Amino acid sequence: MQLGIRLHDTTKLPFEERIAQVHELGFACGHLALAKVIDEFPTTDEAMTPGLAMYIKNVFARNQVDIAVLGCYLNLANPNKEQLAQTVHRYMAHIRFASWLGCGVVGTETGAPNEQYKFTPECRTEEALQLFINNVRPVVEYAEKMGVVFAIEPVYTHIVSDPKRARRVLDEINSPNLQIIFDPVNMLHIENYQNRQEVIEEAIDLLGSDIAMVHLKDFTVTEKGLRSTGCGLGEMDYTAVLKFMKERKPFIHATLEDTRPENNQQVKDFILQRYAQV
Repeated sequence: MQLGIRLHDTTKLPFEERIAQVHELGFACGHLALAKVIDEFPTTDEAMTPGLAMYIKNVFARNQVDIAVLGCYLNLANPNKEQLAQTVHRYMAHIRFASWLGCGVVGTETGAPNEQYKFTPECRTEEALQLFINNVRPVVEYAEKMGVVFAIEPVYTHIVSDPKRARRVLDEINSPNLQIIFDPVNMLHIENYQNRQEVIEEAIDLLGSDIAMVHLKDFTVTEKGLRSTGCGLGEMDYTAVLKFMKERKPFIHATLEDTRPENNQQVKDFILQRYAQV
């Protein structure tokens, strides 16, 4: 496992100082969401030039930190055609940029069939799933041209809400450039968290061969539902996830999520200890 961190969870610093600190903290890679990490210069579609890519690539390389994934979490099921076209353009810009960066994965979630990007019962329908499949297809085709993996992240409250729906998307698109970001906690909800072992094992069984990277976090149960937190601070059992990584994908990138600057070392030490034990 090459353990990293979601970069916008780290201390807010100028970009170069931030990446240097990530190395000093002992992380091997990072989840990079450009607009959430960089504010000294623009990261708009038109600003994402080969020159900017080379600059960012060199900053990461100098600090021995991989870019595990370039995050671009927009709604590919938006029914507003103008907004959808902008989203597709943004995804293609990220895919192109990732190819120059030497970053193998552009990551996304799978949205909702409304402009608000919010959960409604329609998210669970066959129509919503087909809408997403139709809209993601040209993005994956572009990823094939650019030699980049486009990875979807199943989330319980989004269209691709469980391992079976994720498997259907992979099979219908049928491209080696469409893979999975495996975030076990995102597949859990107040309605199914007590069966979390079954959910996680099903995901590994159905999606394991197509998992490109892993997100690691924890959860606690509150009156309002599940609340995400750093690893070791909640109720998650990581045995199956870490065993899968260790046995089948030993050099996979895995990034911590929902940490804070004051606890990221505690969380890192916890998950490394658990990894050593499985």
